[in-house]
Amino acid sequence: MAAKDLRDWIALLEREGELARVAAEVDPDLEITEIVDRTVKAGGPALLFENPKGSRHPLLINQFGSERRMCLAFGVERLDDVARKLADVLEMQPPSGLVEKVRGLQKLKSIADALPETIRRGPCQEIVLRGDEVDLRLLPIQRCWPGDPAPFITLPAVITRDPRTGGRNVGMYRMQVIDERTTFMHWQIHKDGRADWLASDGRIEVAVALGLDPVTAYSASAPLPKHVDELMLAGFLRGEPVQLVKGVSVDLEVPAHAEIVLEGYVERDELGEEGPFGDHTGFYTPPEPFPIFHVTAMTMRRNAIYPSIVVGKPPQEDAWLGKATERIFLPAIRATLPEVVDYDLPIAGAFHNCCIVSIRKSFPGHARKVMSAIWGLGMLSLTKCVVVVDEHVDVHDYEQVLFYAGANVDPARDVVIGSGPLDHLDHAPMRQFVGGKLGIDATAKWPEEGARPWPQEIEMSAEVRALVDRRWAEYGIDGSPSRGRRFR
Repeated sequence: MAAKDLRDWIALLEREGELARVAAEVDPDLEITEIVDRTVKAGGPALLFENPKGSRHPLLINQFGSERRMCLAFGVERLDDVARKLADVLEMQPPSGLVEKVRGLQKLKSIADALPETIRRGPCQEIVLRGDEVDLRLLPIQRCWPGDPAPFITLPAVITRDPRTGGRNVGMYRMQVIDERTTFMHWQIHKDGRADWLASDGRIEVAVALGLDPVTAYSASAPLPKHVDELMLAGFLRGEPVQLVKGVSVDLEVPAHAEIVLEGYVERDELGEEGPFGDHTGFYTPPEPFPIFHVTAMTMRRNAIYPSIVVGKPPQEDAWLGKATERIFLPAIRATLPEVVDYDLPIAGAFHNCCIVSIRKSFPGHARKVMSAIWGLGMLSLTKCVVVVDEHVDVHDYEQVLFYAGANVDPARDVVIGSGPLDHLDHAPMRQFVGGKLGIDATAKWPEEGARPWPQEIEMSAEVRALVDRRWAEYGIDGSPSRGRRFR
């Protein structure tokens, strides 16, 4: 069973030896970042700062900072197990027989059971502050890097409603604190929250949930199509629905078991200069105009725990949120591109800078077709570089990929240079939001693609490999041979 809330999750982390409590007073202004940066890069545990300077609220960080913790969050052995669950639904076909109909009904029931559930009261409203009582300085909000001009809320689930359709959107957008009752809302140009705001005719209501169970928190970062409810995805992945309560000052529903909820509004034409911010790209994002969020109410659980995350030069904690997305959404990519075997978004490339994809090649120019498809596929359309390899290549083995990128590529024939949309935060292009695209076809080339006779790869025969496998085990030839034994 998935964690019901953040406190269940903390208890699980502690039982599994994945949490360290820090009782000493530590400053959210830069000091926590330095501690967390060292912890993440050393593969260390989640950290619960019980006495952050200037606040009575504990601060939880690095909860997602390893593959094992991400697997614990989803209750699986491997992140690919989550993908298989999603693939079950994506691959549903019209049933042809009684057994297939029953199975289809079971799948449909699992989707129906995932729909959010509204309840009358929730622990997120045990304490209610309104108007002048609201004070964001009560929370241990971090200033992460020396160039940041103010503290930033970095792990929010921001809830809006599309004024045209009424559909809910939940996204993860950083929020720079302006004063005790206002923040900026970093709605980037490609984000659904921004689309909702631009569709409003004056004012849009907003709720911000802080301190959620890990699956719901992850779902706020998931690159879903606009018509898919992130809270439904969270319920589906958790195996039970997300419970909601109506906000106390906004006509929005909020997660009932959140630690903290900020309610308020954003005006249609009210902007201010947000940033700079030490970002996941490894550079400071420069100042830009962004809308202002006015907090009208702040509700909390008693003894609320504040969640945070640090981004910066990879690897950081967000690397594993990105890897979870990479794995979970592989079935969705295959639904559009069935020839895709696997793909990898390298952490060092900040995910959107490079995509390595392996395919079952079946016609000349197939790699170029896949490049074009990826550059037209949801948020993958922002990818700068796509490397395509054959199906037998392990896309997660970068040495193997580099071997084929060197061995199989004639740059005059196999490199594609194009242009298209780029990530809002990418500082490299000459013009913001749009720039160059690089495609590398590292597949083995066919005669129809202009290749000379392609040589055979070196590979030992299966019989000899099997023979040595047996003797390897029998004679202990594993790098530390047993004394007194001879290989014969």
